[in-house]
Amino acid sequence: MHTNKKSDLEKSKYTFTSGISALVRLPVLQRLRDQMAGRSTAGLISGYRGSPLGAYDLQLWRAKEELEKNDILFQPGLNEDLAATALWGAQIHRAYGDTKVDGVFGIWYGKGPGVDRCGDVFRNANIVGTSPLGGVLAVGGDDHAAQSSVFPHQTDGIFQSVLMPVLQPANVQDILEFGLAGIALSRYSGLWVGMKTIAEVVEASATIVEPDVGAGYTAPDTNLPPHGLNWDPTLIWPANRMEFERRVLEERLPAARQWAVANSINQTIYKPTKTRLCILTVGKAHQALMQALHALGNDAAERAA
Repeated sequence: MHTNKKSDLEKSKYTFTSGISALVRLPVLQRLRDQMAGRSTAGLISGYRGSPLGAYDLQLWRAKEELEKNDILFQPGLNEDLAATALWGAQIHRAYGDTKVDGVFGIWYGKGPGVDRCGDVFRNANIVGTSPLGGVLAVGGDDHAAQSSVFPHQTDGIFQSVLMPVLQPANVQDILEFGLAGIALSRYSGLWVGMKTIAEVVEASATIVEPDVGAGYTAPDTNLPPHGLNWDPTLIWPANRMEFERRVLEERLPAARQWAVANSINQTIYKPTKTRLCILTVGKAHQALMQALHALGNDAAERAA
C-alpha cells in the first residue's frame, strides 16, 4: 500500500494536550533541540506546588522515565526559595569543578505568593547571570480571581522589579513556543526569564502543532561586550558589586529587547494603512480584546478607519 509520508508527517505534528502537559513536554523539546545542535546539556526542574500549577509536579512524576532518559532531573523544592537557589547553582555549575555537561537549563515553578517570596533569590541569581548553554525559565501561576488564594495576585510586576523579561502565553500553543523562546532568550541575554500563566491558559486543552526542534533563533546584529552577557567567573562579589548591576542594566536588558525584536516576539496582528489608534495587549487579555471587538461588530473597515 502506498503511503504519503509527507501527509503522515504533517498529521503527526498535531497533538491534543493541556497546558500542564505542555509544560512537561517543554524541557524534553529543549533537550532534543540541544541534541540536534550537538550541545551537551542536561535539565533541572524545581519549584513548589500551587494552583494553577498544582498538578504540574504530579505530571512530572508520571513522566519521570521520559525525563530521566533525556537527562532531566525533577527535584521539588522544600519551598520556593530553595528551589530557585538550586536553579541558581545549576547556572554556575562549572564553579564547582569538573562537569559532565556544558550547561544545565532550568525551569522554576510556583504560584503568585511563591513569586513574591522568591524576590531576593530571583534578583541575586538574575544579577549573577545564566550560563550560555543553561538558561532559566521561571513559570509563575497567577490567580487573578483568587479562586485558590487568600488574595488576587499577578506576577509580572514582581518579575519586572527584579529585572527579568516576562513572556505571557495566551494559549496552550504559546506555552511551548514561548517556553522554548524564553530559554533561548535567557541563554543569549544572561538573564532569567519569567513566564506568566493563568488558570484559563494552563488548565485549558487544545490541539497544537509541536514546535520544530530543528528551528533556531536569530541573534541580533549588534556588538556584544568583550566579556559576554552570561555569568562571568572572573567577576567576584562583593568587590565588583557595582559592575554586576551595571551589566544587567546597560548590557543584558538592552540585549534582551534586541533579541525579542530580532525574533518577532511581539507581533502586529492588524495594521491599517493609516494608524490613528494603537492597542497593545498581552497574554489572555489579547483574546479578550479580540472577542470584545467581534462582539461589537468591529469589522475590517471599521478597524481601517
